[in-house]
Amino acid sequence: MQIIPVEDLQTQKAFLKVPVMLYKNDPNWIQPLDKDVEDVFDAQKNKAFRFGKVQRWLLKDDTGNYIGRIAAFANSKYKNKGDDVPVGGCGFFECINNQAAASLLFDTAQNWLKQQGMQAMDGPINFGERDRWWGLVTKGFMEPLYCMNYNPEYYVALFENYGFKLYFDQVCFSMKSKEPLSSKIWERHNNIEKDKNFSSATIKKNDLEKYANDFAVVYNKAWAGHGGLKQLSKDQVLLMFKKMKPVMDERIVWFAYYKNDPIAIFVNLPDLNQWFKHLHGKFGLLQKLKFLWLKQFSPNKKFNGLVFGVVPEFHGKGVDAYIIGESAKVIQTDAVPYTHYEMQWIGDFNPKMLNIAGSLGDVHRSRNLSTYRFLFDREKEFKRHPILV
Repeated sequence: MQIIPVEDLQTQKAFLKVPVMLYKNDPNWIQPLDKDVEDVFDAQKNKAFRFGKVQRWLLKDDTGNYIGRIAAFANSKYKNKGDDVPVGGCGFFECINNQAAASLLFDTAQNWLKQQGMQAMDGPINFGERDRWWGLVTKGFMEPLYCMNYNPEYYVALFENYGFKLYFDQVCFSMKSKEPLSSKIWERHNNIEKDKNFSSATIKKNDLEKYANDFAVVYNKAWAGHGGLKQLSKDQVLLMFKKMKPVMDERIVWFAYYKNDPIAIFVNLPDLNQWFKHLHGKFGLLQKLKFLWLKQFSPNKKFNGLVFGVVPEFHGKGVDAYIIGESAKVIQTDAVPYTHYEMQWIGDFNPKMLNIAGSLGDVHRSRNLSTYRFLFDREKEFKRHPILV
């Protein structure tokens, strides 16, 4: 077997083709858009390059066929609560069902990370934000959401046999979105609704600046500082909203207010993979035209949750039920096509959010991803991600 660094156009293309070969007979795999993968490794498009570096490799067998790939990341801004050593990452791992091949890929990533001063390796993770390409699927091997990892079941053994240990689980909840919410949700919703100081609104595409500010206020109070998440400025959110605008459905992006101050957000998008799976990884002019046609004439039955948050001063007061109930009044009408809903993953280190998600109604844990950690000092005590309180 031979390790080959990705360092020119030919090897970049090969890096994209490895999963096409591995998953050609897997009906659940949806080929990611090539540009979404390549953007991770483009210093002009990925701000993580300001604080780190990345290296990619391919693996060939003795007959010259590609049988695996991996990327390694060193990022000075990557930290989790409780970390006491510098931690790097590996991701975009693909491999045939062969432990020797997988171990060679992991060894290559580990050796490079040691050269960067790292003392541990998390994987499979992203070189960037945690809302994409993060975690190994360990339960629920079904069609992935947009920019979500997918892998065969045998990857779990490849990681664990090498010595990776579970650092935290990433839990996804799903529900049939037309099913009635629980009576408990409506009871708590109605108690809030009686107070006219509370109000709700859906996003308006013609006023994104206002909603970007509202989002930033809630997000920074509710999420920043947890699990390595950073503060977001209004301008950062506005840029994100502008990128989302072509696929944004105003009916599924919700805000709650108290005396006109933003206190909760419930941000969802149509599951883009239900359209992108017909594009086979490409997004040139013809694919863009096909996407617009699909978007217009092929109603999307699935939508997924990106962010749900309530500011700390309103925790435990029913605001979560209020915003969910307000959204249900619209989403559960016949005018809205969505019938299936899946939330973005929630770390098992966040029991409060797990409890909220589990109380939405007839929900179930639809899939589980896992972030693994490998300590380079094999004598060092392993600790899981601490629980947030």
